Amino acid sequence: MRRPALTRERIEEIKQVIAENPDMTRTQISRRICELWGWQSPTNVLKDISARDMLRELDKAGTITLPPSLKPSRAKGLRKPPVHIAHDTSPIECTLAELSPLSVEIVEKGASLVEFKSLIDQYHYLRYGLKVGESMGYTVRSSAGAPLACLLFGSAAWSCADRDRHIGWDKARRAEALHLMTNNVRFAVLPWVHVSCLASKALSLVARRISSDWQAKYGHPLLALETFVDVEGRGFTGACYNAAGWRRVGMTTGRGRDGGHHGAILPRKDIYMYPLARRHLEKLRGDVPFRWTPTHMQ
Repeated sequence: MRRPALTRERIEEIKQVIAENPDMTRTQISRRICELWGWQSPTNVLKDISARDMLRELDKAGTITLPPSLKPSRAKGLRKPPVHIAHDTSPIECTLAELSPLSVEIVEKGASLVEFKSLIDQYHYLRYGLKVGESMGYTVRSSAGAPLACLLFGSAAWSCADRDRHIGWDKARRAEALHLMTNNVRFAVLPWVHVSCLASKALSLVARRISSDWQAKYGHPLLALETFVDVEGRGFTGACYNAAGWRRVGMTTGRGRDGGHHGAILPRKDIYMYPLARRHLEKLRGDVPFRWTPTHMQ
């Protein structure tokens, strides 16, 4: 069972559980909510981790008030916060040609993963954050091997009204095809790197290979990319996405990543998408089939 719709009645139910059980910890509250709502996996395991994420989101927005955390919050999928490692921050100010050819490195394990987590955690405003479900990380490097930018892709948003209208999805088809998209959840050009057109070039280089990389890792391709640009909260413009050929397809409602809220609780964001296959919208809708080979999608 996916996250239940977060109605006003359910928010009041959460508040009631908190008020009637002042000694409950956050974990106990999340488990209680799962029991009340029947929020569990097909094998009857309570989805209390997902519930805690939802509760923290509501608490951060001021919609509810959770009891103090008994220990520092940890991102799902991480056993401990990323280690911040020492690195060269000498300014890189030159033309893109002087750094070329750029290389794109898949980040999977070892020293490259430690470096990747460290850089995103220090230099992206959302920090390293959550890593849920299928995901892929990339470090873009100069010809000399210096890290220039980091990109992290994860699960596409479950519910996004403008995106779903753009694609032509109903709920049933979205559930079937959502895994054929991925969300660029983190993108950080390192702050000491000042190179014109680097951000759009990095996006383009990754877009050329990500579907093949996804196929190799997870056994299926991707049809499109999405991302959400924080125009209200952070004042971002999405310029690099526009320059890389991404298309703005709407704006979020401010109801959170998985929707369900009746009112905006978060800053609204511009929604961008990028096609990875011909007739990608028709294929996402299921109007036409697609065939996949290791080198291209038809």
